Amino acid sequence: MNPNNLIDYFVSQGVPQESILLILMLPVVATLVAFFRQVIGIKAFGIYTPSIITFAFYAIAQEAGSKGIKYGIAIFISVILTGMGTRYILKKLRMLYLPRVAITLSVVAFVILAILVMGGYFQRTGLAAVSIFPLLIMITIVEKFVAAQIEKGNKTAFILAIETLFISLIIYAIISSRFLTTIILEYPWIVLLTIPFNIFLGKWTGLRITEYWRFRDVLRKM
Repeated sequence: MNPNNLIDYFVSQGVPQESILLILMLPVVATLVAFFRQVIGIKAFGIYTPSIITFAFYAIAQEAGSKGIKYGIAIFISVILTGMGTRYILKKLRMLYLPRVAITLSVVAFVILAILVMGGYFQRTGLAAVSIFPLLIMITIVEKFVAAQIEKGNKTAFILAIETLFISLIIYAIISSRFLTTIILEYPWIVLLTIPFNIFLGKWTGLRITEYWRFRDVLRKM
């Protein structure tokens, strides 16, 4: 079978084209996250969290239209700020980790529900129409955030959250481009190129771009 006809074959078997596209996008998204980490030096919350946040932004943009990415950013920031506030309040109760995270998730869920209600009240139909799955993805990142707060402190956790948001927005812009989607649908085999590229990243021993800036004074004296 011609590899370029794979998409048509999958669609003829009843697999939605959008699902095929998103699955094929996953290696690209994961590779881009790895590139940001290994070459540029932006850490974020690992590789999984920025990847699913990117897809959450993509889903929200598909459902809410041109303002979808703004809604996605607003929801992300609301989740992080609510997580910070809730942890600060619960810290005084000296609770165990899992019950604390459960309460934090509950509070975040209520806040997101309130945002959706406000969106409907102010006739922001795009915001009110966002489906549950991207919202659940957004809500679950609060566990990563709380864990980072406990292990690394509030400042580092907040920086990681901002880096995660930054990476997710950049990758969202890349995967939502018509050029990339057309290339992947026309030539799905090209996704396999992410494997040798990741092997290259795995053997990367040079300085990251952020390290060039961090050690710029030292490098000037060399």
